[in-house]
Amino acid sequence: MHGLETALALPDLWQQEAVRLLRDGHDVVVHAPTGAGKTFIFEMLYPTLRGQAIFTVPTRALANDKLAEWRTRGWDVGIATGDISENLNARVIVATLETQKASLLRRHGPRLLVIDEYQLLADTQRGVNYELCLALAPPSTQLLLLSGSVENPGTVVEWLERLGRRAALVRTDERPVPLEEIMAHDLRAAIPHGISGYWPKLVARAIANQLSPLLVFAPRRKTAEELAIAIAHALPAPDPLSLSLEQSQLAGEQLTKLLTNRVAWHHSGLSYAVRAGLIEPLAKRGHLRVIVSTTGLAAGINFSVRSVMVTGTSYQSGHHTHELRPDELLQMFGRAGRRGLDEKGYVLATPDLPRMFDARPLRVRRPASIDWPSFISVMQAAIDLGDDPCGAAMDLTKKLFSTHPVRTGFEEGMSWTNIPCGLRTDAERARLVRRFDSEMLNSRNEWELQPALGMGSLERALVRENDRWIPALALPKTLAALGSGNICKLTSGPAKTYGREITVAVLENGIYEPTQPMRRVLREKGFREIRRFDEKTFHETVWPLVGSLSTGQPQPPHLRGSLVVARFSFAEIPVEGFPDRHGHLLIDPPVRREFPAICQECPHQPDCQALDPANSPAMAWRRLGLIEPNGNPTERGRIFSFFSHGEGLAIAAALEKPDYLLDDLIYDLANIRAGHRFAGDDSPYGGRLGFVCSQTYDRAEFPGYLEFGVPVGFGDGAGEVMRELSTAGTNRSKLLTLALRPGDIERAQLEWHSLLRQIAAAPSLLWPRWTELQTLAGQFLERLTRRKRLDFPPLLGEHLIRYLR
Repeated sequence: MHGLETALALPDLWQQEAVRLLRDGHDVVVHAPTGAGKTFIFEMLYPTLRGQAIFTVPTRALANDKLAEWRTRGWDVGIATGDISENLNARVIVATLETQKASLLRRHGPRLLVIDEYQLLADTQRGVNYELCLALAPPSTQLLLLSGSVENPGTVVEWLERLGRRAALVRTDERPVPLEEIMAHDLRAAIPHGISGYWPKLVARAIANQLSPLLVFAPRRKTAEELAIAIAHALPAPDPLSLSLEQSQLAGEQLTKLLTNRVAWHHSGLSYAVRAGLIEPLAKRGHLRVIVSTTGLAAGINFSVRSVMVTGTSYQSGHHTHELRPDELLQMFGRAGRRGLDEKGYVLATPDLPRMFDARPLRVRRPASIDWPSFISVMQAAIDLGDDPCGAAMDLTKKLFSTHPVRTGFEEGMSWTNIPCGLRTDAERARLVRRFDSEMLNSRNEWELQPALGMGSLERALVRENDRWIPALALPKTLAALGSGNICKLTSGPAKTYGREITVAVLENGIYEPTQPMRRVLREKGFREIRRFDEKTFHETVWPLVGSLSTGQPQPPHLRGSLVVARFSFAEIPVEGFPDRHGHLLIDPPVRREFPAICQECPHQPDCQALDPANSPAMAWRRLGLIEPNGNPTERGRIFSFFSHGEGLAIAAALEKPDYLLDDLIYDLANIRAGHRFAGDDSPYGGRLGFVCSQTYDRAEFPGYLEFGVPVGFGDGAGEVMRELSTAGTNRSKLLTLALRPGDIERAQLEWHSLLRQIAAAPSLLWPRWTELQTLAGQFLERLTRRKRLDFPPLLGEHLIRYLR
């Protein structure tokens, strides 16, 4: 027996204590290092289970691994991972936690719920699901929480106690196989000549010092492959690994060469069959010297090695680069040391690489958000029972993993009665009361709603002077910023208007001599000599140029003694103002601000003015059209509540488009969880479904739910690939690219099938298109089930063939 396959004959004291507490009816939170034997606590309980147990793990891969391991022991085990549901009446169900949320929302739970790696409670994406499942677990369900990466397990125990549960902490900090840090550069051993390259030399020294099997973490897929190839080429192969024909066919030519030299890479681009059916079994049996894995798969690796090396501090996930957290390093380093084989596990470090002191448990805090779909679901359940949906949402917040109030956005108005606007959302009322209606005093001294700014001529404009409206041109000050020259009165009497005047010539004995302003204009117009003009020449040649002196409209020449004066009217000058209902253009009218009509007589008007108009979950639900003003979920909101993240938003948006054919949508659904790799050089947010989502939700950004108006994880192109595989029978290998690997297509298929199963199994609604989509999803899954895929090697086992179907 090797590594994790070693059976624990005698339980440690802390394991015995955990079992005793569970048998006494307590919930138990276990803190123990990786490899200490946390799972063995559950395995000791199996013979005496008094009802069904559900053992949840973070990934499908780990669920399948546990299924295979426990079935080998003869256990009665089923599986529920979203993509498959099998033997659900078994004594033990291995599951991903999200598959259990729907039943827990109905307050139905198993006799024992085990949550492995419960530090995911703090995960920004999945943490809200873990929190809700724990908060809603019924009193009849016992909880067993397992982790070695949580700094504050006692806080989790206190939370469970606040929920009225009997909870206890069982803790051990002692690793069965102690860890020791070794500086890789200090290793001294003869290595074969000809080995070149930084990493191959370090690995060769580690192997020469009996530190293999060695697990090397690399930040990206391509880096992992390149590093594995470089190491395999550099190292001699004194004891080549012999692979069967089936194994070689499964691995492919390049990976087979590496495996023969006892080197492998391990990343999500590999198919599950290669990862779990070939590389991981070889690693568990100690047949590999070096495995190079991406850091993103650290939590999903189910084998131990003698030594671990981490080559970088960041990793790529989609379009984002993430820095490794201390608890992630702790999990990676925790793979070092095989119980029963190694006296110590080793962390190989350099001054530039992560060190053991960089690895430490995570202080678990609840995510900043709340689980929107679950809240909408709880609100609908309250309506079905005749209760208040907003009150149900607030009651749920009191059960969350926080000692401080978690706000939904319904709090302030819960005790108010007879709110005329009918709005239950605090921020929405705060914004409504701030939408003052602006009124202006019009030309007849009546108050009217202030319109948008408009344009008109100055002769039509009125200004306010001494509490009276008068024509703008009846005031000399109106011309202060217009034209040049002296302000003059163009007309007298009640309809007097002002303009400007400029002296353009002096008339003596019938000869016109231009003034300085006019001389300047004549020079600009090309007159070589500025001279005196006779009457005919002046009126035909000089006077037409007078308009260049001002922005106003020239009037006929005006004589004042011997002076020839040009007068300018500004009546046609365009001006900005507010047009009133009587046809006048008002400049800077008196205005007043009134509360919206519905708020004017409301007794809660002052309270609403004091509310915070900032966004809240409830405000976001209103903006996305998930709830009505009174808090009742809409049809869109109910569909949203059937899923975990933003999937329901995309499905509802498509169903709301009558011309979106369901036969097309059924394939486009594959884009929702596909990720960016299928899009190639195109936008991952494109395609019909991406366009419909971004249009419906106005490119909204809501962390965990929408990015640019489409669900997080959306990737256009997957639907076309699924159509090719399902209808055209295209060989999967023909669809691969440098970025798109077998594991990506396989995972997209699994996510697509999982989503179809969720749709088919979701509650009914009185919406024909939703009913038609459910029927179509069910028929599609039935066809998939009938198609037997026999192209997987027999070494995988029947359960794995079903998983990959």
